[in-house]
Amino acid sequence: MKETFRQSMAWLHTWSGLLTCWVLLLVFVSGSASYFRDEITLWMQPELHEIAATHVSTVQAAQTAVDFLKREAPNAPRWFITLPNPRTAETRAGWISSTIKDGQERRVVKQVSLNPATGERLANVRTTRGGDFLYRLHYELHYMPRTLARWIVAFCAMFMLVAIISGIITHKRIFKDFFTFRPRKGQRSWMDAHNVVAVLALPYHLMITYTGLVTLMFIVMPSPIQLAYEGNEKAFFAEVFPQPKISKLEHQSAALLPIAPLITKAQAHWHGGQAGRVFIDHPGDAMASINVIRSLEKGISSVRQSVQFNGATGALIATIGDDPSTAAASRGVLFGLHVANFANPLLRVLFFLSGLAGCIMVATGALLWAVKERQRCKKTLAQGRLHFGLRLVDGLNIGAIAGLPIALGAYFWSNRLLPVVLENRAVMEINSFFLAWGAAALLAQIRPNRRMWQWQLSAGGVLFTLLPALNAITTHSHLGVTLLQGKGPWPVAGFDLFSLGLGLALVYAAKKLGSVRKPIQLPLPQKRHNREDRAVAQETS
Repeated sequence: MKETFRQSMAWLHTWSGLLTCWVLLLVFVSGSASYFRDEITLWMQPELHEIAATHVSTVQAAQTAVDFLKREAPNAPRWFITLPNPRTAETRAGWISSTIKDGQERRVVKQVSLNPATGERLANVRTTRGGDFLYRLHYELHYMPRTLARWIVAFCAMFMLVAIISGIITHKRIFKDFFTFRPRKGQRSWMDAHNVVAVLALPYHLMITYTGLVTLMFIVMPSPIQLAYEGNEKAFFAEVFPQPKISKLEHQSAALLPIAPLITKAQAHWHGGQAGRVFIDHPGDAMASINVIRSLEKGISSVRQSVQFNGATGALIATIGDDPSTAAASRGVLFGLHVANFANPLLRVLFFLSGLAGCIMVATGALLWAVKERQRCKKTLAQGRLHFGLRLVDGLNIGAIAGLPIALGAYFWSNRLLPVVLENRAVMEINSFFLAWGAAALLAQIRPNRRMWQWQLSAGGVLFTLLPALNAITTHSHLGVTLLQGKGPWPVAGFDLFSLGLGLALVYAAKKLGSVRKPIQLPLPQKRHNREDRAVAQETS
């Protein structure tokens, strides 16, 4: 009975992973890159590299941004400021302005990048979504409604959780096989690689999958909210996640107080926590309000704390997030674990490596199914025919596994090759990603063979290997000098080093793949290995 149950779990593990593995690979790749989305964005804006070498306090950056907004948008109903932190270079300042279109008044949001030290507008900074595109991609996909995309990702995450749990149940020798890798053994080699990376980061895989579902729980399980609040979702969010109230306009002019002392008070209230954003409503009015929001760089929880002041008198209006409800605190911790904003550079690297292990786990699982199915279809293959399902999976494997590095490389290359002043430049970069990936996936379906693997791995390797040279050519700054002086920005150098390492690894994989002339067959079982071979067959059945 136990053997039958284990075999049923093996079947569940295989198909729950196979049916969603290609979407899960995209989610893992883009999600892992999101741990360094600020660093990726910095690399994709070379105009900011020199500014990133200097560090300015949040108090000074906020005051210079307010001075700029006073000059640029004195009559705007709302200002908002995103302050620099150790991972970002510039101050982002924005405001709401009114325009007349088709005889109707419409409000539009304008945003600019500022030098945090001087408050001057940074001219000719290229527009890009940077790492934020990859962050959004891993749970909203693209070119489709957000709700539908989140449903798809949630559905795949559920299958992922089922695959992990059923894999644990199926695998008898889970810790023994963690130390076992047998190269050039066909199916066994893929099984060993799958087991090693799965067990190596198993706690991370369980955590990231479960917390990912928690972040989407309001979409996956809306019924409790609908029932408890009688369909009024706004009332639920207002109670669980309270927001500062915007005061009414009094139409009585009053000078706005300096922002620096108020930010100092807010940071003292948080016992050293740093301010991350500032929202100012009705600047220049007697009822102006200044809302200082805490950065998420320190605590694990994603619940944002904020302190609200009267902008004309400096009086404290309210504090929010200091004592969240149990439900909000629980979700905040789980969501915080998922996005890892609290992590220091070393811990962020460990999260990233665990994410890469998840990518390898998904990829080797898909390849393992193809290897196993190919052995079952030896007679058909000997006759020169390829089963439609196997051909489809082979093409999808090439397009997803080898095609993704091509798409990412095209995204980064387009960032440097497209004109800086091009209209809709950020959209063109994203389109380059999907055009390159679509071309790779189409070619993979036309000719899903070893040569195609070799060609696409080589193409992705060349794109990433040459990225550091492209950065050096297109960055008009003395980056090398500032690095030698110990002033940074080290994230840019880290991005280049990782790109070089990844590119060389892809080229090496393509070269090794080309050196294999014949597919390696699983050796025939011998008497002294019968028990081991039966175990492998049961685990992969």
